[in-house]
Amino acid sequence: MSAWVLPDHIADVLPSEARHIEELRRIWLDHARRCGYEMVMPPMLEHLDSLLSDSDPSLNLQTFKLVDQLSGRTLGLRADTTVQVARIDAHLLNRKGLTRLCYCGPVLHTRADRPGATREPYQLGAEIYGHPGLEADLEILSLALRGAASAGLSGVVLDMGHARIVPALLEGLALEPELLQTLHTALGRKDATEIAKLAHHLPAPVASALKALTSLYGDRSVLSAGRQALSAWPQAVQALDQLAFLADQLSDCDITFDLGDLNGYGYYSGLRFALYAHSAGDALLRGGRYDAVGAVFGRDRPAVGFSLDLKEWARCLPRPAQHAAIRAPWSEDTQLRHAIDALRAQGETVVCVLPGHDSEADEFNCNRELVRHGTQWQVQPIHP
Repeated sequence: MSAWVLPDHIADVLPSEARHIEELRRIWLDHARRCGYEMVMPPMLEHLDSLLSDSDPSLNLQTFKLVDQLSGRTLGLRADTTVQVARIDAHLLNRKGLTRLCYCGPVLHTRADRPGATREPYQLGAEIYGHPGLEADLEILSLALRGAASAGLSGVVLDMGHARIVPALLEGLALEPELLQTLHTALGRKDATEIAKLAHHLPAPVASALKALTSLYGDRSVLSAGRQALSAWPQAVQALDQLAFLADQLSDCDITFDLGDLNGYGYYSGLRFALYAHSAGDALLRGGRYDAVGAVFGRDRPAVGFSLDLKEWARCLPRPAQHAAIRAPWSEDTQLRHAIDALRAQGETVVCVLPGHDSEADEFNCNRELVRHGTQWQVQPIHP
């Protein structure tokens, strides 16, 4: 095997794609800043126990681990940034009131989470800490939708669910963790036959409600149907009321509901949502409420947020056109250097062609050039 072959599901990002990802990063972070979100930059490497959430065992499986030669302790390469941001909120900022934070950086996964996915997503996210009400949920939803529009994503569909619905149905029932996980998997697949087999020993109303969840997805009518199927569980009905309120406030976008959706990390405790688009088969953004994520740090703060992979967004959005540039010859002429500096100061891209070389670049379209007329250097069009 060649020494330069990269591991499976790990890839270099080449110039034009890298520029696209960087432009998307700036769009999202500038959008978050305009909405009052402060940026943080957690480290890639931490002690393992501060990277994992007690409420989400799957993070442990996705985390690369190694031993610190200085301390002998086990370290982890982050697989998700949310827990790190919760630590920053709890211990470094330690504010009493509301905190809005955003971040962007690579994460590493031991396995790709779906066929064709990278094991090194470039994760961007935004989070609100300190407010338990639906106002924060609505703000984070609006931030996600408007950010997607700013990034140029069209045909967006917002899909919403609630993490408290299934636990409300199973409250008070002593289920083995393996059975609970299998139930969650079957609900995610909408497998009514498997649900019936798994729930045959449960109380009949619970088994019936779980089976109903496999068909409770679609448009706004799902909420009405859900109220009928789940009327015996007040917490589940309250969750439906919350989804209805949020949907009423976001009536200017296409919204669907999936009352049995349990995709994503296991630390969600309330609203769950995802953004889909016609250009992508899987969700391009996921988020929700995760009030217990800071409990491992001794500060159980209300929290809601979302995250996305900029690499995936770059693959699904049209590649930007080549950046217009000016070609300049190499010369010892001081006037030429001053002309180049002046153009760059005005925001122009000037590519200098070194002796013996042509200009080869994927990003730039040199449609103009610097040409000497008498004692002056002037910009003129390059005609095909």
